[in-house]
Amino acid sequence: MKIKKGKDVIAFNIMAYILVGIFALACVIPFYLIIVGSITKENIIVTKGYQFFVTSKEFSLEAYQMALKSPESILNAYGVTIFVTVVGTALSIFLTTMTGYVLARPDFPWRNKISFFFFFTTLFNGGLVPWYLLCTKYFNFSNHMYSLIVPGLFSVWNMIIAKSFMKGIPFEMTEAAKIDGAGDFFIFYKVILPMAKPLIATLTLFIALAYWNDWYNCMLFMSTSDNWNLQYTLQNILNSTNALKRVAAQTGMQVGQLPSEGLKLAMTVIATGPIVLLYPFLQKYFVKGLTIGAVKG
Repeated sequence: MKIKKGKDVIAFNIMAYILVGIFALACVIPFYLIIVGSITKENIIVTKGYQFFVTSKEFSLEAYQMALKSPESILNAYGVTIFVTVVGTALSIFLTTMTGYVLARPDFPWRNKISFFFFFTTLFNGGLVPWYLLCTKYFNFSNHMYSLIVPGLFSVWNMIIAKSFMKGIPFEMTEAAKIDGAGDFFIFYKVILPMAKPLIATLTLFIALAYWNDWYNCMLFMSTSDNWNLQYTLQNILNSTNALKRVAAQTGMQVGQLPSEGLKLAMTVIATGPIVLLYPFLQKYFVKGLTIGAVKG
């Protein structure tokens, strides 16, 4: 039997859809303006600002031509970023979920003491200079690919989410598997991980975004352009363009209309486009994983 909805429920649903639609537009419109601005002539952006539509006279691909002037470096930077993101995300998911699982197990006697050491690092740290000296002098991070992976391998915040999620998995399942003769690694791989798909999807999105957008570690440890990731490569292109404009303004040299504003937008599209495609594949798990990890103690 179909239950009829009351007028108050219908009115609430209409208002909810309207508010959600407005919020969605507020999120989508800035990306749309970035895309339109990246294909607009520089003088139009400077004089008229961002526009919703671009005419044939205002259309220009100069910003993309400058950003992709050296396609080999861009493709190499994409390769570095993709490799670091895939490998770093996989290793980080393994370490984070395993740590959260161990600290959530009630039969682990030292879980509270070890958890304290993790939480302590969120309040205090040794500072940038000691950390940099440790990484370069003792770990030899300079110009090695693992220097882009290791610093982001573990996040206490992600571990807290994993620990909270693991507490929601009945411990009786672990005990039953142990009775059947399963070891800890087998239980984690065959029992726990299949039940933690929402958690893995949520952490994958967080960690992959962090690796994809990272430029700071590349700036600190990479001095050769062959090892630069995408974000740092694009930043150097933008800095070179701005420096050329400043030199031209100071010396009176004619260098033409450099699309510095359009270049910023074009680089945003180049850097953001691929990672945006990751979200639709994780969307059905994302909300569940995030909310479960947030409400459990």
